[in-house]
Formats: sequence, C-alpha cells, structure tokens
Amino acid sequence: MTDTGGAPGDKGDDTPTPSQGVPRIPAPGSGDSKPAEDHSASPATPPRGWQPPDAQATPGPATPPGWERPPTPPTSPTPLPPYGGQQQYQQQYQQPRGWSPHGLGKPGVIALRPLNIGDILDGAITAIRRHPLLILGIGAVMAVLTAGITFLVQKYVIADFENLATTATLGPGATDEEVRNLVFGTFGDLFLVLIPTLLISTLLLAITTGLMATVMGRAALGREVTFGIAWRELQPRLFPLLGVAFVYALVTTLGLMLCIVPGVLAWVFWALAVPALVLERGTFREAFARSIKLVGGAFWRVLGILLLARLIQSLFENIIQLPFALGTGVFDQVLNPGKVTLPSTGDLLLQSAGQIVSGTIAIPFVTLVTVIVYLDQRMRREGMDIELARAAGVQPPQAW
Repeated sequence: MTDTGGAPGDKGDDTPTPSQGVPRIPAPGSGDSKPAEDHSASPATPPRGWQPPDAQATPGPATPPGWERPPTPPTSPTPLPPYGGQQQYQQQYQQPRGWSPHGLGKPGVIALRPLNIGDILDGAITAIRRHPLLILGIGAVMAVLTAGITFLVQKYVIADFENLATTATLGPGATDEEVRNLVFGTFGDLFLVLIPTLLISTLLLAITTGLMATVMGRAALGREVTFGIAWRELQPRLFPLLGVAFVYALVTTLGLMLCIVPGVLAWVFWALAVPALVLERGTFREAFARSIKLVGGAFWRVLGILLLARLIQSLFENIIQLPFALGTGVFDQVLNPGKVTLPSTGDLLLQSAGQIVSGTIAIPFVTLVTVIVYLDQRMRREGMDIELARAAGVQPPQAW
C-alpha cells in the first residue's frame, strides 16, 4: 500500500487502519522514515523490527520491547547439490571449505601434508600392499644376499671358534692368564662375527633404500611403477649410491661398535643421504649435506621414528625366526650357559632360511619408512607437498 506522504496524523484514503491490517514496517536499511500513525483507535503497536507472524499461525507470547524475535527456521532442509549425492553434500556443507584430511590430496600411498608417525608407518605398509611383487621381490633378493653373506661369515671367518669351545670349559684351577685369554678370545670372536655382519647388512640396507626411493617417488604420486622403471631411474646414480652406502655403513658400524654416541649421531644425521642422492640426483657430498640439513632441528623426532621402525623389524624377525631357531638347539645354550655349542652347517642353513623369510618383509618396511621420513621432512621444511601435488595433477582445495 503506497504512502501518500501526508502530514503526521492526517488520515487519507491510503492510510492503513486497524481493520485493514497492521501498519507497514519499512525494510531494515531502506532509509525511508516511518509515517506517523494514529494510535487513538488502534491497539498497542508492536515494537519496531518485529515481524508479524503468519495469519494462520497461533499467536505466541508477547515479545518484550527492544527485543527482536529470531527468524523462523525454514520448513524444508537445504536442497542437495545436483551432482554427487549425499556424500558430496556432507563434504561441501558440513566441513569448512578448503579443509581436507589429506592436505593437498592423496594421489598415492601418502597424504600430501606433514605426516605424523602413524601416517609414516601406514604409508610403508600401504606401499607394500599396492606393489607386493615389486617391493617384496626386492626385499627377497636383499634378504638372500644378507643371509648368504652372514652364513659365510659364521662358517669360515671364525677360525678360532673351536679353541673358544675348548677354553670355555676351564675349571676352578684355571690361571689368570687362561681366564684372560678366554675373555679376550670370546670378545674377539664376537667382534669378528658382529662387525662384518652388521657392516654388510647396513650396506645392503642402504642400497635397498635407494631402490625403494625410486619406487616411493612414483608411488607417492600414484603413478605406475615396475622394476624396469625403478632400475632405469636408479642406474645413473648407482655408483654414487654404492659410495654413499659404503661410507654410511662403515662409519655407523664402527661408531656403534667402538663408541656409541658418534655412531648414533652418524646413523641419524646421515639416514636421509641415500634418498636425497637418488631423488634429488645430487653428488656424493651433496647427499650427506642435504641429509644433515633436513635432520637438523628434528634430530629426536627422526631418531624416534627410525628406532620405532627398527624395533618393529626386530620383533617381526624374532617371531618369524623362532620356529627355525627351535631346530638349531639354540635353547640348549640358554639352559646350559657354561656349555659352548658349535652350530653345524645344517643349523646355520636353518638360521639363514629364517633370516630370508623374515627379511623379505622387514627389510622393505624399514627402507620405506626411511624414504617417507625424507619426504616428510621436505614437506615440512620446503613445501614439497605443493610440488608433489602439481606433479600429480591434484587441484589444491579452495579456501574461504
């Protein structure tokens, strides 16, 4: 109904009366002034800003002056979007726009965002599940090489083991020199076994890490990966990889055996040298420098993740090798500590078989964790998740 703009209190033909309805209330922000109304013949006028209820609705309690009744909720829910169904509706309307549990996406086996410990372990297991023949095949080859070299070391390197067995049965009348020879001979034989075995296993583990770096570099992007593709990418870096692996294995082994602290420092700060060499295609020196830079400031975190991966590896290997160890008479040594039992060739072969079975899965798991730690450190420090998202063709989610 049109306002004629008459003087206040003037009643024209267009002036609303109580019989014609409530007075017109201007829309908020319109700027039009409300015409004066004659309250002499009409009931109390509702406060300004109050919207009259529906004509058929039951009148509710009176609204206190100065308060505004909240808007009536819609009778029908928000319609679903035309495509995608209920799942897309929940993602679009029930979550903040731009939020994603996978960061910039998850085109492959890991999410493109800074990862926690659970994400890192899950990424290694997911990679094994998606590429079992390739990853377990590489693990089986490395496990066979490790078990074979360990067998040769135990069989032929310990030339003085029989003398140890005879001197270990010293009676109470043994002289101090005999006891001293026994102690130093025992430790000498242990070092003869542990140092070559640990050096060789660390060397092969580092080489396996290089192979897994090529696999994970494509698996993280969701791309196809085969042994031929991985080998073609690794082949130009093969000789630098062997050099980095040998230096890393030698320094960490000697450091751990002779002085624990330097060995731990080298083991952690150089742990990412092999992935850096393969994926960044750097030089020998650049690989170690990059590893120190990535680990710096996150030493304890990297140390904890690597120790957890090794603990899982050790538990898994012990469980798998337990049935094989039962047939070697190893528990006779536990029950009779004063008796030195020489393992036969059959016992060594049985131990090697258990080592192959357990190492087929344990070796790839540890190496994949190391590679994912490298990717995680780069995503945390250098924004590598954005580069990986672009390489995978993932469109980053829109922010508000």
